[in-house]
Amino acid sequence: MSGIDKRNRLSEEPFTYQTTKKGTIVIYYKGKQIKILKDSEAANLISKINEVEGNQTEVQLLLAKVTGNFKRGNEKLGKNKRK
Repeated sequence: MSGIDKRNRLSEEPFTYQTTKKGTIVIYYKGKQIKILKDSEAANLISKINEVEGNQTEVQLLLAKVTGNFKRGNEKLGKNKRK
C-alpha cells in the first residue's frame, strides 16, 4: 500500500460510515454525507471491512475506493448550470 497514499491523507481518517437498521451504509467525508450504499453493495463493503478490522488505514482505503473520485467532477450538474 506504499504507493497508494503517498501524501498520507488517509492517516487523517477523513472518511466515516454509519450502518442503519435497514442494512444501508451512509458514507461521510469530513462530516458531509457523500454516498449511500444499499443491498448487495452494502453487504460487500461490510464483509470487506470485517476482514480488515483493526486496521484503520485499510478501512479508509476501502471507503475511498467505494466513493470513487467524487471531488473531481463526477458530480451531476443542474440543467441551469450547463453551458
